[in-house]
Amino acid sequence: MKKRILLLFGMLFVFLLLTGCSEVNKPINAESTGFWNEYIVYPLSWLIKEAALLMGGHYGLAIIVVTIVIRLAILPLMIKQTKSSKAMQALQPEMKALREKYSSKDQKTQQKLQQETMALFQKHGVNPMAGCFPLLVQMPILIGFYHAIMRTREIAQDSFLWFDLGEKDPYYILPIVAGITTFIQQKIMMAGQEHNPQMAMMLWMMPIMIVVFAISFPAALSLYWVVGNIFMIVQTYFIKGPDLKATATGKAGGAKK
Repeated sequence: MKKRILLLFGMLFVFLLLTGCSEVNKPINAESTGFWNEYIVYPLSWLIKEAALLMGGHYGLAIIVVTIVIRLAILPLMIKQTKSSKAMQALQPEMKALREKYSSKDQKTQQKLQQETMALFQKHGVNPMAGCFPLLVQMPILIGFYHAIMRTREIAQDSFLWFDLGEKDPYYILPIVAGITTFIQQKIMMAGQEHNPQMAMMLWMMPIMIVVFAISFPAALSLYWVVGNIFMIVQTYFIKGPDLKATATGKAGGAKK
């Protein structure tokens, strides 16, 4: 099941990445037509420009502010996702028992295992797809940011700290920081599930993907991702704080033994 989710996840990422690529060199403005332009790209472009006016014309600061605003807007959904993740973690012992019960690899047994697993999810009101939700929500926004930056001259031509917003980070600092913060955020989210091979693979795969893409994209996108990750790290820590402390205490206790 996890492999199918990852495959679907990758296909959706590629599809969204290619959305509207033919217009990437066309300036975005209020007259731009089409759903993608009218409801994703132009609103982001307008929001960043308006925030820049309040920030004294600094588009780097504007991107930070807009990123935080977006994160606050989707915070209720992210909290719901985090709670669903905690519920999935609580079901791990029962899921392990089911896998042991239906350990045979024949098709009939595997179908029975899937049926019993889905029944378990329904019984406890758990959505197994919830773990993919954060990135699915972020992808249209991330690609919208890419178009807003590339198609809004004021944003693409501005600079912030050591980099130009519309160009790649010349020192690769932001891509690396984006990968590190992604790893930390994933690590906190998956606390207590490190023993799961699929989850462990996801823990390393996501940061690597982010670094690879961030190296090629404008630095403003990496800035958006880093700020968003820091927000998520703080948010997840406060939501899962008691669980994280309990996990750390349990590991410390096990080590003493």
